Amino acid sequence: MPSKPESILKDLEGNKFAPIYFLQGEEPYFIDKITDFIENNALAPQDRSFNQTIMYGKDATMASILTNAKRFPMMSDRQVVIVKEAQNIFELGKEIGDQQLIAYIKNPLPSTILVFAYKYKVLDGRKALAKELDKKAIMVKSDKVPEYKLAPYIEQYVKSKGHTIETKACQILAESIGNNMEVLTNEIDKMVINFNEPEKINSGHIQQYIGISKDFNNFELTKALSYKDILKANTIINYFGQNTKAHPLIPILSLLFMHFSRLLLVKANKNLGERELASVIKVNPYFVKEYTIAAKNYSLGKIIDVVGYLREADLRSKGVIATNSMEDSQTLKELIFKILH
Repeated sequence: MPSKPESILKDLEGNKFAPIYFLQGEEPYFIDKITDFIENNALAPQDRSFNQTIMYGKDATMASILTNAKRFPMMSDRQVVIVKEAQNIFELGKEIGDQQLIAYIKNPLPSTILVFAYKYKVLDGRKALAKELDKKAIMVKSDKVPEYKLAPYIEQYVKSKGHTIETKACQILAESIGNNMEVLTNEIDKMVINFNEPEKINSGHIQQYIGISKDFNNFELTKALSYKDILKANTIINYFGQNTKAHPLIPILSLLFMHFSRLLLVKANKNLGERELASVIKVNPYFVKEYTIAAKNYSLGKIIDVVGYLREADLRSKGVIATNSMEDSQTLKELIFKILH
């Protein structure tokens, strides 16, 4: 069973290193984080020149990787061999390459830390190599963080930096940046570096240090639509239209689709209590009130229509439907008008 990236990082921080790591999955952020930690912490700086080897999949053969792994360290207790972009190793996935690696997995050199950073894909779990790695090595699967899990992840990440974050501020980050984990964590890091003492982060901090307006953002747009606040919704999309690079259309459409899909679930589960409903629609209970009000403001038929409007706008934005050179800002304005009227 593949390990979670967070549990492996915790072990590494406790100076617990294993002979073989195979890091795979669609989300490169966690693969890079584990790889970088091993690269920067497994050896003392003075030992790295002789005992740390960095290789790249497109330039490496399995034989050369394993030859390096089988070397003994020089004047050190261990050596590190890291294969970056391991998905580009030509023999990996082929019989000869897999058998070579399996032979090493069965009898690894204890003084070597061998790391494969295998990005954007996963090994076929039915094949012998994946089974052997799962039994004898540290195999990590780095999945994309689903949108509904972003807020808890942000809360935990901010906590790991010694701070806390307000629920609204957390949601603004989640809905404005999305699940590009590298961008998201970089933005949080840029913000918290300004704090000398533990801070409770609010929307004002996010506007000041990240540049996401506390009044004009994706979170406030969905809230305005929920409450059918026509003036506020139009003010926000006009603000977006002034800087479409900072507010691209496709992520907004994705967010709105998720928002109205949740309203369908609210309609279908109207007899549930707040906590049960929060679990069904996968939001913090703090936001359930907004969704229940929105469900009253939009009939079931209207919500279904809105889903159709969103699909049409998505096809326009991707050029599938001719737009007569309609700009994204115009597409968004037309969409919001249809939703609210």
